[in-house]
Amino acid sequence: MSPRPPTRRLSERGTSETPTRRLSERGTSETPTRRLSERGTSESKPATIRLRALLPSLKPAEARVARVFLEPDSGEPHPTISSVAARAETSTATVVRLFQRLGYRHFKAFWMDLTLDARRDEAAGATTEATGDIDRSDSLPDIVAKVYTNSWLSLADTVRTLDVGALAEAIELISGAARVDLFGAGAGAVVLHDLQQKLSRIGQTALFWPDTHAAWTAAAALPPGGAALGVSHSGETVDTVEFLRLARARGVRTIALTNHGESPITEHAEVVLLTAAREDPFRSGALGSRTAQLLVLDCLFIGVAQANYDGSMEALRETLRVLRSRR
Repeated sequence: MSPRPPTRRLSERGTSETPTRRLSERGTSETPTRRLSERGTSESKPATIRLRALLPSLKPAEARVARVFLEPDSGEPHPTISSVAARAETSTATVVRLFQRLGYRHFKAFWMDLTLDARRDEAAGATTEATGDIDRSDSLPDIVAKVYTNSWLSLADTVRTLDVGALAEAIELISGAARVDLFGAGAGAVVLHDLQQKLSRIGQTALFWPDTHAAWTAAAALPPGGAALGVSHSGETVDTVEFLRLARARGVRTIALTNHGESPITEHAEVVLLTAAREDPFRSGALGSRTAQLLVLDCLFIGVAQANYDGSMEALRETLRVLRSRR
């Protein structure tokens, strides 16, 4: 019997054996929503970022455990599963279930990663005093320091964990779309209005819907070749989730921008872009999330503009010329 030919390494195979099709060439049936591990929320992300992202989906007891882990100064350098459970007023099984959900087999490894994340923040100047919640005793300089620190930490964490592959898919999707419909509620509406203006300046047809019913009817009637982008920090905003659901049911390409990878909005998105914003009760859904969302959407816009560089530059020059005459 003749010997089997040796298996060729990946680098030795011709590209003809593994053709990679462009996003625009794939049918929607071949591009299901990517699994969570493929969206940049894998175990390579810092433990604290993944833990914050899980908060909205946790049960009350699990959320109490998570907040114990996220406290910047617990006063307990070497906690145990039992001590964490006692502070969270829950069972040790709940503590174990939470760190295992994040992909850890042992509590010690999980706690070590949390400690390393805290040291990284401290090395960057993010002290406990500068990152804590705003309270009634804070002076105005304290407020300025806390808002600034939490905002740049939201930006730094988002850049550090952003799935560039998903961003590239979103850029190609929008660049090839005949029309892009945008919807978000509250702070999500603010950042999408900004994106709509930018896209319009480079000749990309983009429609921002400030009214829920108008957004839903538009999504239900989107033409083939269109795209829809929904923004929700929590990923649970009912109006925005329904907007993407209707658009996906219509067969158009869908993109979601959220802070939480295991949220309802991701179930209706072909491409998911994730922020890693830090929020406190005073600024929830307002500053940290908005800053991180603007960062991602600005990257998205620049990528779309670059995809048609000459046309975009010409459109920007022309729109600037028109605006200068009114200033």
